[in-house]
Amino acid sequence: QVQLVESGGGLVQAGGSLRLSCAASGSISSRDLMGWYRQAPGKQRELVAIISSDGNTNYGASVKGRFTVSRDNAKNMVYLQMNSLKNEDTAVYYCNNLDRVTMYTSWGQGTQVTVSS
Repeated sequence: QVQLVESGGGLVQAGGSLRLSCAASGSISSRDLMGWYRQAPGKQRELVAIISSDGNTNYGASVKGRFTVSRDNAKNMVYLQMNSLKNEDTAVYYCNNLDRVTMYTSWGQGTQVTVSS
């Protein structure tokens, strides 16, 4: 089992930047995908960005070109650099770990990101 703890959320003005961090512990494997999802009030949880241990990434369409996901395998950390933030980026951001062999998914508790005009 994998435990995930997010940090770095907060209140930021539109056009600003934030960096989220996620610390992973437990049964982490190099085969795992790690990344970020978000959920805004009244909406379904959606993909933000995911990254494999060898650096392959995939982004949600609404954040491409603005957000960058990175991963430090030695430290079991994953990061999300968010630039040019928009009001519609306001959501709870969740760190995610997927074991691609067992398909077991782990979630963090979430961190709130609020973008104001």
